[in-house]
Parts: sequence; structure tokens; C-alpha cells
Amino acid sequence: MFSSRQTPQNAQKKGSHVQQLHEFVERHPRLFVLSGAGISTESGIPCYRDREGQRTGRAPILLKDFLGSDYARRRYWARSLIGWPVVQNAQPNAAHHALRALDARSRVHRLVTQNVDGLHTRAGNPDVIELHGNIGRVRCIECGERHTRAAVQRMLEAANPDFVGHTAPAVPDGDAQIEDLDFASFDVPGCTRCGGVLKPDVVFFGESVPRALVDDAARSLETADAMLVVGSSLMVYSGYRFCEWAARSGKPIAAINIGKTRADTLLALKVEAPCSEALERLIERLDARPVAG
Repeated sequence: MFSSRQTPQNAQKKGSHVQQLHEFVERHPRLFVLSGAGISTESGIPCYRDREGQRTGRAPILLKDFLGSDYARRRYWARSLIGWPVVQNAQPNAAHHALRALDARSRVHRLVTQNVDGLHTRAGNPDVIELHGNIGRVRCIECGERHTRAAVQRMLEAANPDFVGHTAPAVPDGDAQIEDLDFASFDVPGCTRCGGVLKPDVVFFGESVPRALVDDAARSLETADAMLVVGSSLMVYSGYRFCEWAARSGKPIAAINIGKTRADTLLALKVEAPCSEALERLIERLDARPVAG
């Protein structure tokens, strides 16, 4: 990352990479942009993975566990009650706004995100494909009724006053790192329409991304000039497959990401810098006008 201790050589190298990114965007103005958790860390939302692409902390809940275990659902929603405010209160950061600025300059053909935090839309990015859903929504798996996550939070707090006020380290996707509570006593409200089981409107591990979303994104990739990855290690196949498809069709791929990505061997350009810094510098270069001689 950029820091006060970086060497002049490293600073020069990173500056050169941003210049190469600018040239990449100038050559390929219709970008298929894929974002990941790294773009939201500056908004206070933790990442799942370290610089080597390895998962940190606990494994996320599996779909089969959520559906098949009453205790797993109680544990999930108890931790979510405590961790949800981190996502609820998060604000789009400079990287989200820079992508919106890139779109306003007609450089974004389509924005696809693996994130469930909704920050791209809140930053004003239009027509975002949310591959893994949006944690701000909840649906009933019985009748399909949709609820806002904020409304469910009020239901959870009303049903579980003893859990309100607990704090714990935040982990990705509105979860909290806490294990010493009596999850078996947690009361999980049902759907207000039918009393059915409520599930956040996100793709859990072990669950497939809706085919319609994948097809929509694939069509956008087909008509794009190139692909730009922003803040993703691409270790999850739902995102990596777009790099495979881009490479097979001869579309160049650039990535802004600190650390290893699964697609490193496919990249035409890699910028190892914070997303906000790289994107803001890109916008500055796009807006710069040659000085008249």
C-alpha cells in the first residue's frame, strides 16, 4: 500500500502503473468492471481474504446448514443482529465515487459486483449487477415475500432485548465474531406474511448465483472492449469465470488489487494499490488536458 515509508522507487513504480492504467482505459473505453470486497474495506467493511488470497477468520455459513439447522439459523441471526450496523452505517468511499465518475465519463460499459453491501448503488452507479445479492434485503423462502433488512433488524431487537447492545469485532457481510452467547435462546422472527423462514437475499456458500444474472453479465462482457477488476482476489469462481471468458475471447484484463489474485497469469496489467487512490488518480489523468504549445 502507499505509505510514508515507501521508497521513491516504489512510489515511481506505482505512479507508472497508474499511467499504464490510464493508457489501458484510453485504449479500451468500454470497460466491463468487476468489483470485490477490496473496494469496500475503506468503508469499514472487512474482507474475507488476506494478501495471499487465503480466507481469514471463520468460514461463512453454508446454505445447507442455514436451511437444515434451526440452531444454525439462530446463531446466524444473533450474530447478524450485532454485526449488521457495520454494513447499515457504512458509506460509499472514494473508490465507489470514482467508479461513478468513470461511468459519467462513458468508460464503464457495465458494473458487476461480488459485494452484497449495496454501496455501488448508493454511490449513484446505475444498473449494477449484484452477483451475490444485497444484504439490505431479506426474503421468505416459503412465500417469497421481501422485507428490508432494517425492518428485520427491528423485529430481531424487539424479540431479543437481551442481545441488544452487545459489541463484537466485525467480520464480512454484516456478521460479528462472537461465540459466547446462548444462541439456542435466540428468537428468530418469521415472515410477517406467512410465518416462514427468513433468509438474507444473498448467495450463501454452496448456493448458485442466479443464472439470469450470470447471463446478463456475460452478454455485457461480450460487447465490452476490456475487463477491469477492482478489489478482488478472484478466488471465488463466480467472479473468476469472467476473467476466463474474457481471456478466451481475447479481451485484455487489468486489475487493481493489493496482493495475489487467482487470475494473475491472465492479466495484461496489475496495479497493486488501494482502489480509491488508483481510481482517483485515473480520473485525474482522464480529466487532464494537454497544455497548449
